[in-house]
Amino acid sequence: MFAIQRSNKTAILWVITAVVAVGLLVSSFVPGVRTAVIVVQVGFALLHGAHRYGWRAIGVFLVAGLVISNILENLSIQTGFPFGLYHYTGSGKIFEVPWFIGPAYLATGYLAWVVATVLLGAVRRNSSWLTTIGTPVIGAFAMTAWDLSLDPGASTITHVWIWHNGGGFFGVPLGNFLGWTFTVYLFMQVFALYLRSRGPVTTATPGQAEASDLQGVLLYAATTIWFFVRYFTGERTTVTDAVGTTWRTGDIYETSVLVTVYGMVFIALLALLRIAQQRTVTPALPTQVTANQDARPDPAQLPA
Repeated sequence: MFAIQRSNKTAILWVITAVVAVGLLVSSFVPGVRTAVIVVQVGFALLHGAHRYGWRAIGVFLVAGLVISNILENLSIQTGFPFGLYHYTGSGKIFEVPWFIGPAYLATGYLAWVVATVLLGAVRRNSSWLTTIGTPVIGAFAMTAWDLSLDPGASTITHVWIWHNGGGFFGVPLGNFLGWTFTVYLFMQVFALYLRSRGPVTTATPGQAEASDLQGVLLYAATTIWFFVRYFTGERTTVTDAVGTTWRTGDIYETSVLVTVYGMVFIALLALLRIAQQRTVTPALPTQVTANQDARPDPAQLPA
């Protein structure tokens, strides 16, 4: 009965994975759908995380991600640390940050976390410190790769947020990406420390863990669809950032695709190859003693 229930949960997660992937494709053509897709992605993260770690553990990920990201975003808007000086346009804000920014951190951040566990190793109770610290580091870089593709279009072209002092990367400053890596690392490290002290001893059986990994990696790869669609459909014109620098949107779209291919797509490919490698590796046979080894004298029997 337990095995059947676990199988049903895996099947449900595959259905949700397909729904989110289709939603990401649709939202690339219908901008108004994007917010709803983010909400569904958060639902996937919660269900997937509960299936993998338990509800209490994924609750820690949820709270850490929402609280830490909101605190540091508001701090940066006021002081410039850690992202730089900027402000969000539009309404529906929690203090100075739109409500959907936190869920966006969770939605993509969880996928980046899954990718990191595939590349380095799952964090579980009593994991080594290398895994406990290294997995959040890789996860932070995997998520920052997403912002590297996203930020110039979202800020300089569509003005969802405005960088007050501009920046060399199509109006986005270097500090923004360093701040992203720092922020994501912090909430992932909180999650990793919780898993090391109170998390499950093992996340799932080998077959279930493999399916769980594949779902997360595929959705991480699916988040790149928007960048390719914008490259082919985005209007070719010029835009001006807050300090008066003019940029060509075609250059922004093309660069976004380049960093997507050699950033997110490359990371996803590494993770997929790692999953495939785990499926094909056969257990090592017990070491057999050769005839020559049998013939070697026992050192204890040699004359002094």
